[in-house]
Amino acid sequence: MNRYPVWKYAIIVIVLLVGFIYALPNFFGEAPAVQVSSAKSIVKIDAGTQARVEAALAGANLKPDLLTLDATSVRARFTNTDDQLKARDVVQRALVPDPADPSYVVALNLLSRSPSWLTALHAYPMYLGLDLRGGVDFLLQVDMKGAIDKKAESFASDLRTALRDKGIRGSAASRNGQTVEVRFRDAASLAAAKRIVQDQFPDLTPVDSQEGSDYKLTASIKPEAARRLQDAALKQNITTLHNRINELGVAEPVIQQQGLDRIVVQLPGVQDTAKAKDILGRTATLEMRMVDESSEGRAAESGGPVPFGSEKFIDREGRPVIVKKQVLVTGDSLTDAQPGFDSQTQQPKVDLTMDSKGGRIMRDVSRENLRKRMAILIFEKGKGEVLTAPSINGELGNRFQISGAMNVVEANDLALLLRAGSLAAPMEIIQERTIGPTLGADNIEKGFKSVTYGFLAIMVFMCVYYALFGFFSSIALAVNLLLLVAVLSMLQATLTLPGIAAMALAIGVAIDSNVLINERVREELRSGASPQAAIHAGYDRAWGTILDSNVTTLIAGIALLAFGSGPVRGFAVVHCIGIVTSMFSAVFFSRGLVNFWYGNKKKLKSVSIGTVWRPAATATASASKAP
Repeated sequence: MNRYPVWKYAIIVIVLLVGFIYALPNFFGEAPAVQVSSAKSIVKIDAGTQARVEAALAGANLKPDLLTLDATSVRARFTNTDDQLKARDVVQRALVPDPADPSYVVALNLLSRSPSWLTALHAYPMYLGLDLRGGVDFLLQVDMKGAIDKKAESFASDLRTALRDKGIRGSAASRNGQTVEVRFRDAASLAAAKRIVQDQFPDLTPVDSQEGSDYKLTASIKPEAARRLQDAALKQNITTLHNRINELGVAEPVIQQQGLDRIVVQLPGVQDTAKAKDILGRTATLEMRMVDESSEGRAAESGGPVPFGSEKFIDREGRPVIVKKQVLVTGDSLTDAQPGFDSQTQQPKVDLTMDSKGGRIMRDVSRENLRKRMAILIFEKGKGEVLTAPSINGELGNRFQISGAMNVVEANDLALLLRAGSLAAPMEIIQERTIGPTLGADNIEKGFKSVTYGFLAIMVFMCVYYALFGFFSSIALAVNLLLLVAVLSMLQATLTLPGIAAMALAIGVAIDSNVLINERVREELRSGASPQAAIHAGYDRAWGTILDSNVTTLIAGIALLAFGSGPVRGFAVVHCIGIVTSMFSAVFFSRGLVNFWYGNKKKLKSVSIGTVWRPAATATASASKAP
């Protein structure tokens, strides 16, 4: 009746083993480390970078506990902060000889102390939020006026092109603040231009006026269009920051909108505020220009003077490329960039998608410059570099591809950089806050003390009130906590103070299922059922109530997860996972313990579940005392 088959015990053992392995990395803590990342889009982090870092540390008699290389950075772990600070200065001098033009970002960070065999099993600790790990917190103000001004300049350029295509003569369309102005000599040209604005520019409101003998058309951005542009600018800035920070390998950054024109950026584990600002400043501007293939341009590539109207840049191989100053298309016109393979040559490529304006320009340029080279440049911190300079082999439009001497990794990196684009509006840091690792460690200590004390209090109560069954319930509660930490680690979730609060709550909620089971077993014993039958009926009949209560609580948790944000979502994630793990530990695992202890006892006369008050016995005793 109360026996588990072997396969159920096998499931329990496997779950416990997996839970222990994946929860274990969280108990090793973190050590100070130095992180080396790329400061330029064309600088790659590879084994050569790792060797340079290792040689620099060895020359200074600094031996790291661990030196690792991943896709975005080299990290060196040390035993104390003194070695960490010395290593930072040594690596900085070795890799960044010119601070004005850094190729690498050398920042202080924190790294897990987990042994290598756990890392080989992909067992990593949970990410800790800013309030637990320490780090930097920035509040950025987005210049919405700058975004509107930038869009007005774009409207002026588009209107200028539209008037030229229709043969309408007038003064060049120019931006005046957030409006576009065009002057005409006759009313017919004014009327024709007004129709073009109404037909082709739905976001503009045209107003005509007369100044002396001239006619003026003033087009202003509609209020609803301005709001839409501001929302789009804010979202593009958030996306750009995400791409840049993720590229640098900062673990679990928080980048979210606050209000109408502000962005909150939290970088856990980053201890160096100056380097964090450098990370935020790594936003690139993309430009496409024609390569100067004249005889003067070719001579300039060999060391001659740069011809008038051209500029000299360096490509990814360190070779000079002479490009014309005229900018054909900027990153604002790029809507998507995806890596792939050429169907004919099977070589890696990058597929680009432009908006209608960019597509029109690319068609005109490609028709006029067939078989000529076009350079794609990226500008970071005011310095431009050539990403690639392919030849134009056919008419281009909204969609075209870049291919050449690149491998799969380089194609993926190039697509990422192109998608990242530039900031749609300028930003400035209006508030910065640094949380040291000491404060984070204090928060962790207080949080885990609350969980530990709550667990011990519940365990003492359960053992006193339910005896051996209370001890089984306490073991099930410990398993629930172990599985909760393991699942959070496997999901690489971010644990914050609200998450620790959810853990404490999960302990209290999880024991409720065991209380229901134990009380149900007591009721069966009071009713005169045999111990084995009482155990069986107690678990079976309590299951429906446990399921109903946990499902309703889970629904509330999912609602918090769906509609909450920030700390609320962190609380909801731990809460929902805690409900699922509690159902496994309180019912499946707990019954396995009870079956293992009592299941093989055929002539079981009693169970250790505390005092069982029998109503019948109480009534008989009362009757015997009556006069």
